[in-house]
Amino acid sequence: MKPNIKITAALTFSAIALSGCYVVPVVDSQGTVQYQHYPLPPAGTPVVAAPGVYPAPAAYPAPYPGQAFPAVLNARLYPDNDLATQTGVITGTVANMMNGKGRFQLQYGSEILTGEATRVSNDSRKGIASAFGSSGSFMSCEYQMNNPRQGAGTCTFSNGARYKLHVGS
Repeated sequence: MKPNIKITAALTFSAIALSGCYVVPVVDSQGTVQYQHYPLPPAGTPVVAAPGVYPAPAAYPAPYPGQAFPAVLNARLYPDNDLATQTGVITGTVANMMNGKGRFQLQYGSEILTGEATRVSNDSRKGIASAFGSSGSFMSCEYQMNNPRQGAGTCTFSNGARYKLHVGS
């Protein structure tokens, strides 16, 4: 019976300790995401999600006036040539900074590639993306966004593998 009391006490303490704050991403002037802790609002304060943004509550302003919170999106790369079929589908994440830039990360084989995406200046929907891994692998992508949370394109890896890119839901 005593182990159950210890487990219950540990879980209760953890819940109480973690219930007083949450993490909100803040974007600095270079587009880098920094996470800071903010206290929860007083009990009874209505918190409503901002239109199209979850989980950022409307009760808290964006880090800079007029700038939306970054949207973290899933990215899926589907094989487009024989070399790519050896790896299969690749998944990763993209943080759309809502300012024409994005940061992404994916695992290709045993290597993690990280990089950035930038919209083409003459077209707010088209962009290019590049990523690099610590072992020297790299990838290059061209894409077009349908909206800030959904898009598609093509990616080519340094070994010649080609993939169709799908971003968002």
